[in-house]
Amino acid sequence: MKKKKIAFKFAAFVLTASILTSTGVNFCFAKNFENSNLSYKTNTDLKNSKNEYSFNFEKQEKKDCINVNSVNGKAPIYSDEIGWGFVSQSCAMPPRRVNPSRIQQSDDGFYIEEKDSSRFNLVDENGNEIDLSKSTTHNFGGMIFRIKAPAGGYKIEVETTSGSKNTIVSVSAMQSTRIEKGGAWDAAGLVEIKNYAKWDGNTWSYNYANGLDFIDIEIEPKKAYKEVGIKNIKLTPIEIYERSSSEKPTIFTVGDSTVKTYTYNEAPMCGWGQVFDDLFDSSRVNVINYSMGGRSLKQMYTEGRLNDILMTGKRGDFVFIQSGHNDERNGTKIGTADGENARFGGGSTEEMYKKFLTDIYLPACYARGIIPVLVTPMSRVNTNIKPGEEFKDSFTDRKFPDVMREVVKQENVTFVDLNKKSVEYYNELGAESLFNIVMSLEAGETPGKTNSGSYANGHPDNKIDGTHFKEALAKQFTRMIAEEIYDGSLTGDKNAKEIFSYLSDTVQEALEKDDWSEVYPEICSDTITGEGSYYRNQIEKMVKLGIMKKDSQGNFNPDDEMDTQDFITAVGKIWDINTGEFESNYADCGKLTREIMASVLYDAYMLRFGKNDDSYVKPEYMTEYNGTTVTPDDPNYDPNLVGEEAQYYPLVGYGALLDTNEIDEKYAQKVEQAYNLGLIRSEDGIKRGSMQNGNLLEPKKTVTRAKAAKELYFIYVLDKPILDENNI
Repeated sequence: MKKKKIAFKFAAFVLTASILTSTGVNFCFAKNFENSNLSYKTNTDLKNSKNEYSFNFEKQEKKDCINVNSVNGKAPIYSDEIGWGFVSQSCAMPPRRVNPSRIQQSDDGFYIEEKDSSRFNLVDENGNEIDLSKSTTHNFGGMIFRIKAPAGGYKIEVETTSGSKNTIVSVSAMQSTRIEKGGAWDAAGLVEIKNYAKWDGNTWSYNYANGLDFIDIEIEPKKAYKEVGIKNIKLTPIEIYERSSSEKPTIFTVGDSTVKTYTYNEAPMCGWGQVFDDLFDSSRVNVINYSMGGRSLKQMYTEGRLNDILMTGKRGDFVFIQSGHNDERNGTKIGTADGENARFGGGSTEEMYKKFLTDIYLPACYARGIIPVLVTPMSRVNTNIKPGEEFKDSFTDRKFPDVMREVVKQENVTFVDLNKKSVEYYNELGAESLFNIVMSLEAGETPGKTNSGSYANGHPDNKIDGTHFKEALAKQFTRMIAEEIYDGSLTGDKNAKEIFSYLSDTVQEALEKDDWSEVYPEICSDTITGEGSYYRNQIEKMVKLGIMKKDSQGNFNPDDEMDTQDFITAVGKIWDINTGEFESNYADCGKLTREIMASVLYDAYMLRFGKNDDSYVKPEYMTEYNGTTVTPDDPNYDPNLVGEEAQYYPLVGYGALLDTNEIDEKYAQKVEQAYNLGLIRSEDGIKRGSMQNGNLLEPKKTVTRAKAAKELYFIYVLDKPILDENNI
């Protein structure tokens, strides 16, 4: 009986050892025997004496490493029990598939050669060849090595056998062409990319915030018939960064074009993240916006945008996360706007959207000590709504706001329901007034641009854009967010209470009294709704800048006629010029007419932009600045704002205007010059949602205060460097 027991134990030992050997484990790691039963170190025990996860793929064994060997000529396959090995598909959504059966081992490490040259032929939807940086659908095969490692920060070092010339290295479904780029995350170049992948000889390294319970190291060839492989992998845990007693906390925001901070050449488009910092006391907290147009949850992750926040922030910092508009994409176009089936596309199913939040975003935030705040995306504005209809939530197909609400309830996350608040506000304001503060544009409102070129002659896409909006609406979204935070603080959310404490005293008082007049004193009582709201955005900007004023009753009086001298003073303030050089020319003028306005603008323009042998330096908006576009592989690529088709200058030539004979002779030459420079355009026949000019100049028509605000806003933007952040 005793001999049988001994024989049984020995057989069990041999069988267990055989299983471990078949998975590729170097047998020296099978230890801690008890009663002759084998116990193998797994999962959290993978770290060596230096607190590293270190893997050696060369045949020559190394100390303090897990030495990975082939089994019967095959690469070892991952198992949860062992905690490492090669896998046949990545953690991407949807997964990228590879064939580990073709991986081989040499003295230098594990390698693979992809012989299917067709998979390397990258073309766009028209069959034209494109480079790797612009493809979101490629799969070059290669190998994926998975390591069981808890959520947290890691310095990842991958020594390859092939080097950067032929090898693509990435981590856990991230996009190699994005995470290897330095530069800035924002359009103005103020938010530095602090964590990006680097090559040093044959070694690739990256600081990565992991939200899963494992990490995938992906190795791909750049061309067919080129061997690529790995010699060593090392993961070194990075502890949570702690703030010193003198450091302020930081609130990060990350989202899409509705959160983005825009530059002057993109005016009047404005994201709520652009004006969010205005609500806070800068002596108490920093507010940094990482948002960019065209992004979805997948893209903010794969390009390293979220990662940079988590590997830059410190314990107790906050990150506001909004996504949904680009997650709706379900197309097949090659580029960053693809649907959910593309490797790096923007789209998601509801299931994928939820998994990004629960499996990647939230655990990675918590593991890095950063507190997430989830924000549902505001509803798009239905610009085809019929009279009498109510605005409803635009997310009717893929109900991402509902998915986020479910996650919030499940995970108990600090929450802002901007989607719900936005629909309520749309119905409170009404269609006519709301359409004035979304991206509805007519000729002469702004010299900025969109994806089809200049806005100067109206929206070149011939539409009223209900997804994007102007600063007047962006401010209202920040108000809604602050109200949600305040409500959360009152119901016991300690995170919301802390965020509330960072708001300025004026904002805190506004929330407590439900009176925002001190926070936004530029808002005028008679320009919020009705016909007076048509130029609300321009009016509020001019009042905010102190260029124009409202009366003692809080009204702007948009239909009142503008005084010539008041207009000259306003132009002088905007362009910081001494108008005394020409002001006397208009001393006898009373109310401002269009011919006088054009003449004043030309005089001011020549003073502002200088004279030199009858020449001057044009503002950049009048040049071919649209000719240089940002490509999809750039961290600042915004698919809403690239292109070069529509021109800045008036569409109707001066000679085609029908009433120039009515212009006073003393103004005629300056009016013509002003028109040709695009400083003044026909107001007759133009309309929002259409790129068109009129053919009447109406020189004798008096200019209302509202029309003056429109003109002053135009020259305000015209004066600014195109890539400066559009924020005061």
